Amino acid sequence: MSGLAREIREEIARAGPLTFARFMELALYHPRWGYYRRERDPFGVAGDYYTNAQLQPVFGRLIARQLAAWREELGAADFTVVEVGSGRGETAAVVREALPGIRYVEVERGRGDLPDRVCGVVWSNEFFDALPVHVARFAGGRWRERLVGVECDRFVWVEAEGESPEVEAWLGRFVPEPADGQLAEAGIEALEWLERMAASLDRGYVLTIDYGYTAAEAGRSRAGSLMGYLRHTALEDVLAEPGQRDITAHVAFTALVEHGEGLGLEARPLVSQAKFLLAAGERDQLASALAAANDAEERRHRMLLKTLLYGMGETFRVLVQRKR
Repeated sequence: MSGLAREIREEIARAGPLTFARFMELALYHPRWGYYRRERDPFGVAGDYYTNAQLQPVFGRLIARQLAAWREELGAADFTVVEVGSGRGETAAVVREALPGIRYVEVERGRGDLPDRVCGVVWSNEFFDALPVHVARFAGGRWRERLVGVECDRFVWVEAEGESPEVEAWLGRFVPEPADGQLAEAGIEALEWLERMAASLDRGYVLTIDYGYTAAEAGRSRAGSLMGYLRHTALEDVLAEPGQRDITAHVAFTALVEHGEGLGLEARPLVSQAKFLLAAGERDQLASALAAANDAEERRHRMLLKTLLYGMGETFRVLVQRKR
């Protein structure tokens, strides 16, 4: 048994079954054993999955093109870019090279604070999908939260005995017309992070790149969207081996849009990553994104662009929200 599994078992023994949000927080962000806090690199061929950030320099150059357009539009001498969930900093490095002198701030969950009074852009790439979520099952006309307990040395799902008003309210608002037995996740922490982003931003944009669903699409999967990833393999059992595998949940974009409206964030229509990146590179017909020192490098850049537009282009979505 791993040290993290032992610690989770001890917490359950002391306080009873945990919310899945607490279990997921420990599995991913425990300061010593959490998946994102270990020394092992989870990205790339030798890791568990790929993200846009590994498709460099093309991804970073296209992001830089969009940031440059917004800087010109806002006309701010103190234009600032804040990347939340910057990971290894691959995109940040490319953006800084493409936009010399730009103020670029990197913030991680639990590490660093968002700056105050930003005029510019607060953005994230696959950040919201890794935030802890609560899980519930719809039965008997109401949502019942699922907790994590222990049985025969294994972590198992346990249904909460009492009510969970905050979870039920969230799901009642953003998962309309659920089917009996349907599972769903409540991304309460995602809305808290959006509040922090909006509070940090004085004027400019919040840019979110991730995979997720709208409220109209919420009922398509009765099994919910929770998934684990290990060595490029999707795994349904998200309770096994905490700290050894990634855990993700699809982003509820409707929740970000509606909650953002109350924070002064005006949402533009949700678009695919392919459409967003093509628009970002339109001014120079993608020339700066594909620029290379030789033919071999140019071919590699074209393959990276193809992956961004077609391999990931329809899977990932982009939400732009403006604060005036």
